[in-house]
Amino acid sequence: MFKRDDAVSPVIGVILMVAITVILAAVIAAFVFGMAGNVQKTKNVAFVSELRGETTALVTNHGGQDVGQIQAITVNNNDYTASLSAVGSSVAVPLSSGRVVVVVKFTDGSENILLDRSYTT
Repeated sequence: MFKRDDAVSPVIGVILMVAITVILAAVIAAFVFGMAGNVQKTKNVAFVSELRGETTALVTNHGGQDVGQIQAITVNNNDYTASLSAVGSSVAVPLSSGRVVVVVKFTDGSENILLDRSYTT
């Protein structure tokens, strides 16, 4: 009834020290080689799409922290394009293809798809 766990604690300690060293080396390497320097800030803007009837979706601009950086907003539905400019504005999009896509172009030149929703018609 003797337990032989004398070496358990030192082995766990060594494993933890090696893991901490590897993580620390990876973080330092990321900064030294500039991997963390080119990360772009995520834009915060919200759009909501809801089904209205069987053939129409209502897309609403709910604004957000970066709404002032928006240059253009386009709502695409293959053969239909509309623009949403003001916060709180809505547009009714016909669902001929069953898909609604909101593309936003920001003042820094980036374009992001902020809403991509499919409906079964």
